[in-house]
Amino acid sequence: MAYSKKVIDKFEKTLREPEKNSVGRWDPSEEDVGTGMVGAPACGDVMRLQIKCESKGDSHIIKDVKFKTYGCGSAIASSSEIVDMLIGKTLEEARDIKNVDIVKALDLPPIKIHCSVLAEDSIRQAIDDYETKI
Repeated sequence: MAYSKKVIDKFEKTLREPEKNSVGRWDPSEEDVGTGMVGAPACGDVMRLQIKCESKGDSHIIKDVKFKTYGCGSAIASSSEIVDMLIGKTLEEARDIKNVDIVKALDLPPIKIHCSVLAEDSIRQAIDDYETKI
């Protein structure tokens, strides 16, 4: 199995400069933070995604994202990719992001599609957590 250049670039960039690439965390009890944590016991990948939102009228906009992922290069690259996909989106737009969008953006190999599914699931959980606070 060969990783695509996109996966390798995202993975290496994240490892070289984790803080510049949104690796980290916020206090999950903050009112403007939603946290999603998902795992795949079969492969050992675990993702924690946090969104920081602000209210704009009737909408809530994702103004920043942090993640911490334990797993393979595809899992880390998928987490990093969703940061780029989420910032500036409304919660409704963020819900529309599907794992296939991540697969296409990174050219994930079929054996690593589960990483994109974890990323999609982490988005849903983070939004759901945030919505319990508003």
